[in-house]
Amino acid sequence: MTNRAKLAVGGVAVGLILWIVTQSLLVALLIMIGVPALAYLALDSRQRGRLRRVTRRQLDR
Repeated sequence: MTNRAKLAVGGVAVGLILWIVTQSLLVALLIMIGVPALAYLALDSRQRGRLRRVTRRQLDR
C-alpha cells in the first residue's frame, strides 16, 4: 500500500472511532478538521512557509 492509501485508511478508522465515541458525526468531523487546522495555525510564519515549500516540491515530482 502507498503512504497515501495508509493515510486514507487511518483517517477513516479515526473518523469511525470518533463517530462511535461521540455519537455525533458533526462532532467527529469538527475534531478531525479542527485539530490539524489549529496545529497549522499554531506554527509561526517561517514554519508555515517551510511547510508550503516542502508540499510544493512533493507535488512537482
